[in-house]
Amino acid sequence: MKRLFQTLLAAIGVLAVVVVAAVVYVTTFLDPEDFKPRLIEVVREHSGMELTLDGPFTWSFYPRLGVSVERVESRLPEQSEEAAPFLAFDKAEVSLAFAPLLRGEIAIEGLTLDGMRLRLERDEEGQGNWETLLQRLDERREGAESALAPASAGPSLEGSNLGVALNIASVQVRNGAVRFRDLGAEREWVLEEVGLSGTNVNPERAFPLKTSFRLSTYAALDWRELERPPGLASEISLEGRVRLALAERRYVMESVQLGTSTRLGGVEGRQQVDLAGQQLVLDLSRQRLHMQDGRLDTVLQHPGLGDNPLPLTLAFVLDADLVDYTAQLRELQLTGPDNLRLSGSLNLANLDEAPSYSGQVSLAPLSLRPWLTRLGQLPQMAGPGALSDVALTSPVRGDLSRFELSGLTLVLDDSTFTGRFASSFDGSMVDVALQGDRLDLDNYLPPPDTADQSASRGTFLGVSLAHAADESDAAPLLPTEWLADVALDGVLELERLRLMGLDFSDVELAFSGSEGQQRLERFASRFYGGELEVNGGLDLTHEPIQWRLTPSLSRVRLEPLLQALSRDDSPAPLRGRLTLGGELQSRDNTWPALKRNLNGQLSGHVEEGAVLDVNVSEELCTVAAMFEGKEMTSDWSDDTRFERAEASLRISDGVSRSDDILIVIPGIELAGTGELDLVTERFDLRAAARFVDGADAACSVNPRLERVPLPMRCSGHYTGDSSEWCRFDREAFQATLIELVRDEVSGRAGSELERRLERPLERLDERLGEETGKELRDALRGLFN
Repeated sequence: MKRLFQTLLAAIGVLAVVVVAAVVYVTTFLDPEDFKPRLIEVVREHSGMELTLDGPFTWSFYPRLGVSVERVESRLPEQSEEAAPFLAFDKAEVSLAFAPLLRGEIAIEGLTLDGMRLRLERDEEGQGNWETLLQRLDERREGAESALAPASAGPSLEGSNLGVALNIASVQVRNGAVRFRDLGAEREWVLEEVGLSGTNVNPERAFPLKTSFRLSTYAALDWRELERPPGLASEISLEGRVRLALAERRYVMESVQLGTSTRLGGVEGRQQVDLAGQQLVLDLSRQRLHMQDGRLDTVLQHPGLGDNPLPLTLAFVLDADLVDYTAQLRELQLTGPDNLRLSGSLNLANLDEAPSYSGQVSLAPLSLRPWLTRLGQLPQMAGPGALSDVALTSPVRGDLSRFELSGLTLVLDDSTFTGRFASSFDGSMVDVALQGDRLDLDNYLPPPDTADQSASRGTFLGVSLAHAADESDAAPLLPTEWLADVALDGVLELERLRLMGLDFSDVELAFSGSEGQQRLERFASRFYGGELEVNGGLDLTHEPIQWRLTPSLSRVRLEPLLQALSRDDSPAPLRGRLTLGGELQSRDNTWPALKRNLNGQLSGHVEEGAVLDVNVSEELCTVAAMFEGKEMTSDWSDDTRFERAEASLRISDGVSRSDDILIVIPGIELAGTGELDLVTERFDLRAAARFVDGADAACSVNPRLERVPLPMRCSGHYTGDSSEWCRFDREAFQATLIELVRDEVSGRAGSELERRLERPLERLDERLGEETGKELRDALRGLFN
């Protein structure tokens, strides 16, 4: 036993002497500077790059055998010596393990690269400075390993039994930096503090790998001179287990974990985004990239999102073609709070230059109300359940500036729309063509009590409801800044539409415009048994903005229309079919200002009409009978049917006037004038009814009474009580009778006329009031005397 122990010690001692001798020989008789020319020549031959080795090339033998080089620079063939190097590093070191050397193997213990700097640049034509380098390396890849064998190695290494075992215990890259400048896009990306570490790097089995760096992006190339902050600054880390199949040029990373913490320019707080995947495969032989079971988790922070961050999760499977610069995102599933579930798939193309996408998306039913509340954009709406049930499905396509839902099916509460919707992401273009079954817009507008208080408290899609207590409280009706720049092109077709309590059917809406000129090409619908059509324009190139409308109504039924417009559900006072047309202009962007600046003209008439619940013929014929000393025995209907009613309106600075109001009742003609002030909402109408001779006269009257008008005056506030609007104009009626009496006195004895009028005047007391009747009698007696 003692002898065996002595033998082992002797063997170990001999081995130690051999190792020490080998180290002494390598570090003494082999000058590493002899490798520099050969290394420079090999790099030039196989890559075309010019290598500069300014630092020392040294051996180390404690605590491990290794070689290191410092201050290395490499320039592209077209670069001058004064230009910044394409690739440089402060120090590179390779160390070998002792034990494998004893077994006849070369095992790399460690590989370290400090202070690496890489400068990438793409010119105005899109050509990268790295492209020719990669092409040449790929062409000369075979034989590069044998070419690196140093000529000074001599026969002592050639033909030896030493084998290279690629099993690197430690790989480290520290303090690296990469700069990428795109001269065409005038943008720059900078990677700093690049670090990479791997242990037990082996092509036969998976090994752990970690990397981290800081990424900054700049929207201008002169950001250093102007000291501009980055538009994006992100800290990125990646780790996983890597499997290298070098012969097949296939690289696999398992259990992928990518973390980013990003700060966006102008936005407080950091955006946290984490990517995880079961497996990431890079197959260079087929130029394919695949990620299985990818999962992207993010927590978004933005002032527009309020105080609470927004957590989102995106699950996907990725397949990418590195030759065609295309990719597929399959099994997409975006989930988030408040029942957000968006699924689909996307095909990506032109990823190298102008990325575009196409695919299919589907949004499961959800309520938009909590989302709008989170964004601070939930308007006050009359419908308590408005925007609480929204879903869509559609093919989708677009690029980085716009998107299009080309076969959209949209469910909005009780409405369903199909068609196409396209828009730019910055809102400068909207192109829409939709068909829908029904839409109750009143549900999405402010409730009446809110609307009456202020227009500023309720908007829908940027459009304010046209109500305001006064002009100082009025909010803008339209988002003029957006409309001035947007390009619009849209068509909307609806089976039924409800707006402001009015019902429309078979609705067709078409609009277009750009460069501050927006046009309502057509708004047409069936409207209460008739037809409505409106076109117009909006000129936003002037301040204030200019409005133009050309409305047209054809045979619209008045009774249901007036009933719908009534605020207190009172019965409609008229029936008939209204036809109306004209042109209107106004300016400004608030409802009070639009009314005050309204100008234009309208004309129209009513057919098949009647005044409901009152018979004007009965009233007038009764008065006529009183003058004749007769009693009326006819049976009268409850309504007043008229043959036609017509008028034309002139509107100037918010005041509408008419001098030719005419209503023709069988045997009676009602004519008058009127004025309506849209600003004060007050109106004044003066009319007079006359008997006219004809076969369809309501009653037979003395021809002299055909000259007697029965005056009527309607005035008040059109939002007030309609029962108090109209009354007989007693002053005008009294003046007319006195004028008639003057004519009668010229041909008859005063006493006889007074006797004949006594009874009718007493009857007038009952109809017109005792005070007016007494004044009338006194005036008549004065004329007779």
